[in-house]
Amino acid sequence: MQYVNNVVELIGNTPLVKINQVIGNIEATVLGKVECFNPGNSIKDRIGLKMILDAEEKGLLKPGYTIIEGTSGNTGMGLALVAIQRGYKCIFTTTDKQSKEKADILRAVGAEVVICPTDVEPEDPRSYYSVSKRLGTETPNSWYVNQYDNLSNRQAHYESTGPELWKQTDGKITHLVVGVGTGGTISGTGRYLKEQNPDIKVFGIDTYGSVLMKYHETGEFDESEIAPYKTEGIGEDIIPENIDFDIIDKFVKVSDKDGAIYTRRLAREEGLFLGWSCGSAMAGLVQLKDEFKKGDVVVVIFHDHGSRYVGKLYNDDWMKEQGWL
Repeated sequence: MQYVNNVVELIGNTPLVKINQVIGNIEATVLGKVECFNPGNSIKDRIGLKMILDAEEKGLLKPGYTIIEGTSGNTGMGLALVAIQRGYKCIFTTTDKQSKEKADILRAVGAEVVICPTDVEPEDPRSYYSVSKRLGTETPNSWYVNQYDNLSNRQAHYESTGPELWKQTDGKITHLVVGVGTGGTISGTGRYLKEQNPDIKVFGIDTYGSVLMKYHETGEFDESEIAPYKTEGIGEDIIPENIDFDIIDKFVKVSDKDGAIYTRRLAREEGLFLGWSCGSAMAGLVQLKDEFKKGDVVVVIFHDHGSRYVGKLYNDDWMKEQGWL
């Protein structure tokens, strides 16, 4: 009989899929790392498992404890699946910008979800960062995860995502394209790949309204860059400790509209039903087309699944309300 002992054992070893239609006239081989094949339907399952195991080893997380975290949805799901197997409760804060599906999915797996306003400063006591920190201090027998500064985040990708890509491409990967939020995926995966071959280029995808691209280029945290944006899962109004900017060769910014359009194109032209940041990463890859030549092997990380966004970018009425369709 072929089976695994629990759902956590299904995390990782996700497939690479060749992208054929959405790349335009790019002559390089473009491969998508389809992370929605993880049991929680996103790449964040990897860090959920790693952060919990490391916290247990350090004595920060003990039987019967409550896990507390601020999440745009996917990290919460990854944490929740592992928590179910290991006997923890979960309380997650998220923002009112995130799709309703994300909060509903977290509640479906037994988590308590606290919705916080999006358009406040990170230091504001109402922000989802602040509320999760406060709950972490007020809740007895709890562990506050802090995926932004918890370096087990990027270590998870150094130990799993990077080695998988090196093996799956037979060491032929030349470029890595990743949407950047907490920075764990690009930093951990990129470090591993550059240790194998220093010539590999690592490109980060940012969004308008986020500070990451300018910080990378100038070292300046420019608050005037911060503005509301609709794209979920990438971009930041803080600088997470997980981002190793030395690993990243270049950033490009992608608009909310382009990210949404490319997400829909991946579904309709490639049969890949993916999340918003996947379309943003794909749009960014196309913007970077002059960086690629025939014979290159370009891997783009597809972070999560389209089920999180059915009420938004896959909904024609919602897209028309935004003026994007």
